[in-house]
Amino acid sequence: MNGKLIGIGVGGFVAGLLVLGATLWVTAPGLMMLEDESPYGYEETLAVFAEEAEAHGWSILNSHDMQAVVANHGADVPGVTVFDLCSSEHSIELLEQDDERIVTPMMPCRVSVYETSDGTTYIARMNSGLVARLFGGLINDVMQVASAETEEFIEAVLS
Repeated sequence: MNGKLIGIGVGGFVAGLLVLGATLWVTAPGLMMLEDESPYGYEETLAVFAEEAEAHGWSILNSHDMQAVVANHGADVPGVTVFDLCSSEHSIELLEQDDERIVTPMMPCRVSVYETSDGTTYIARMNSGLVARLFGGLINDVMQVASAETEEFIEAVLS
């Protein structure tokens, strides 16, 4: 009986998160994603971003050249690079805890640099500080710090 109630409670909680997420997505998409115009061109933004991320103690695990990916399928789009970022310090806090691994689909942190058809370059990312609040507890604590650090080095790129 208790297991059934826990299952219903967890299911209700997850369903509530999904409804809340969908509501936020529909009513306030500007809150879920953050975007800033870079003062540099595309290639220079890529270089400065990588330099700042590493200078702030973050590792770039991968970078995905989405322009090249879609070119292989016959599309021609302006430059888009998605960076997979990691701070081992923060990752360890979540990966050591069985109950916190639920957020691993959002790991590593992702930031994209892209160019629009008019040549303007942007840096975009999920508003992980906002998303973190939905989880609470250790996930919120770790993601708030990680989000603040990410914003700090993005601000260094934009300055």
